[in-house]
Amino acid sequence: MEKYTLIITEKPDAARRIATALDSEGKPEKVEDNDVPYFLANRDRELVVVPALGHLYTLVQDRGRRNFYPVFNFKWAPRYKAERGAKKTRAWVKIFSKLSEDADDFIAACDYDIEGSLIGYCLLKYACKDKEDVAKRMKFSTLTKSELEQAYEEPLPHLDFALIEAGRTRHEVDWLYGVNLSRALTLSAKRWSGKYATLSTGRVQGPTLRFLVKRERAIRSFVPKPYWSINAEVKIKGSAYEVEYEKKKVGRKAEADKVVQDCKGKTGKIESITVRKYRQKPPIPFDLGGLQSEAYSLFGYTPRRTSGIAQRLYLEALISYPRTSSQKLPPAINYRAILKALSKKAAYKRLASKLLKKALLKPRAGKKEDSAHPAVYPTGNLPERALSNQEKNIWDLIVRRFMAVFGEPAVKQSMKATILLSGYHFYLRGRRVLKEGWMKFYEPYIRTEDVLLPQIDEGETVEPKRIIREDRFTSPPPRYNPSSLLKKMEEEGIGTKATRADIIQTLYERKYVRDQRIEVTALGFDIVEILRKHCARVISVKFTRELEEKMEQVQTGSESREDALVEAVDLLKPMLEELKKREEALGEELSEAVKKARMEERIIGSCPSCGTGKLIILYSRKTRKRFIGCTNYFKGACKTSFPLPQKGTVKSLRSECTACRWPLVEVRIKRGRPWRLCFNPDCPRKEERKKYGKMQNLRKRRSK
Repeated sequence: MEKYTLIITEKPDAARRIATALDSEGKPEKVEDNDVPYFLANRDRELVVVPALGHLYTLVQDRGRRNFYPVFNFKWAPRYKAERGAKKTRAWVKIFSKLSEDADDFIAACDYDIEGSLIGYCLLKYACKDKEDVAKRMKFSTLTKSELEQAYEEPLPHLDFALIEAGRTRHEVDWLYGVNLSRALTLSAKRWSGKYATLSTGRVQGPTLRFLVKRERAIRSFVPKPYWSINAEVKIKGSAYEVEYEKKKVGRKAEADKVVQDCKGKTGKIESITVRKYRQKPPIPFDLGGLQSEAYSLFGYTPRRTSGIAQRLYLEALISYPRTSSQKLPPAINYRAILKALSKKAAYKRLASKLLKKALLKPRAGKKEDSAHPAVYPTGNLPERALSNQEKNIWDLIVRRFMAVFGEPAVKQSMKATILLSGYHFYLRGRRVLKEGWMKFYEPYIRTEDVLLPQIDEGETVEPKRIIREDRFTSPPPRYNPSSLLKKMEEEGIGTKATRADIIQTLYERKYVRDQRIEVTALGFDIVEILRKHCARVISVKFTRELEEKMEQVQTGSESREDALVEAVDLLKPMLEELKKREEALGEELSEAVKKARMEERIIGSCPSCGTGKLIILYSRKTRKRFIGCTNYFKGACKTSFPLPQKGTVKSLRSECTACRWPLVEVRIKRGRPWRLCFNPDCPRKEERKKYGKMQNLRKRRSK
């Protein structure tokens, strides 16, 4: 092959799209070498488009023992040398090295953000042997043909070194903090107990867990206070309407009783009517956080899941790059062209056509801006394959949000009638939409309903239909969910749009938290308490935010990477020295926390036989088979036991069977769906299932 241009991309799907867009006939040749796919395209010259698999290089300790801390020497190395599960990346690195030998032109075409820039840089520097200074950079926000062609024809003359330096700094600081702090925890516990347990914390993970512990403490220490409310209904022109008492909370029971007593059997009068008309602006375009929040609210998708789905849609050229913090849509994306393309789909035809009739298309904009990418928007391309339900939901949400931002303000009307009843005020409220405006475009995802009131006039009498006192208690603050926690991290300025969802996932994987309504486990509590006691700075939000600001300064060029690293190490050293001094006490406390957590994991629930013991997962000394037994067995007070499946993982669901009230467990086998198991042999549901199974078998035999 003659000399050619080597184009580096981030993933195989992106490589295929880029090669197809740039090939003069749109039919690049796919080549596989040692199971690594790449594409040969022909344009003004030969192009070789090669994909990575995300990060092919990572940070490793440069020298010294692995069971030691502090460690400050590191280097960038291929992932296959650093991670056990990354062996296949060796072939990918070799292909880049091999193909770079006959290339005389290099272009980085990874995603235009910190991570994408760093992926391209590492491959050019290490695999392609110092080609980072001669390479050009393609910059694009969508994988559409027109944008890719323009990015190729008008590349940036050199790599985006500001983003690269920011990426290197962030990874290196995170490595220094993550490796050292996690080793301090893990090794302290192992040296004390002799047993290994994966314990971790980091510059963002620690403060995030602290948010959750603080909220959990507030919930657990919350003492409900009684209050009383008045529940009332009035009859107007033959129909019943709920009305609000002027005080939402009544502090004394006697006062609430007096209101009920005074109003019973009395006739009320409409004292005043207030009608307010107001305009509601269209929503702002999605940044990644906004998309994640809306998807969680509407579909229950975790931030990480939404990010993954959006990334797939981007690789299919259906949406723009999703990892953006921008809430603005520039005219350069060509609003009309996108709407015309979307109008080819029946579901959007009428709505898109309505917008295209406007003389001026001006989207509403939010405050946040991202120099790399605009807000998330649909490209106008229609799916080339059948999307999964989750992909359909996210794509439809993005399309409808895009159309809604061009809509007119909605006009709404609210009405408040003040009713005087025996000297007390009650409020009758109604609302309705007078003009839908943007709401028509976002209709499936609108969560407001009209409350229509009858025609009423001031001075009109009303008859109470029901008025009662309700006994209530104040509620604790709500638990965070993955979406609200991500929003909290964003507000506090810790982590990045690309890493926050992964940090939350790590907390689940370390078993520091559980459930969608995030509850901190005993281990999570203990980790925060131990760190607070021995090295409070590790979980300091202020400290983490200051580090974030330093790394942002590297990206803007006002701080050098070297200075940021020196400062990060200077701040880390005293923390590690403190942990080293207290290693024995730290190890003892962590070992006890791990032991307690492992015991907590094995507890299934209360024993329904003896009523005083706990059902726990046990292992037979003879057979090593697992089963459920009562803790009172060891006291000779209860012999209750039940068999368990021997394959897969078993954990308590911390809920009861609705048929027999026995504890439920979840059994999860690799590559299989988890199933809920009631282990009560006399559970009525088991008989129902047996009967159902027999009926199904009988039907099958008859059909044959």
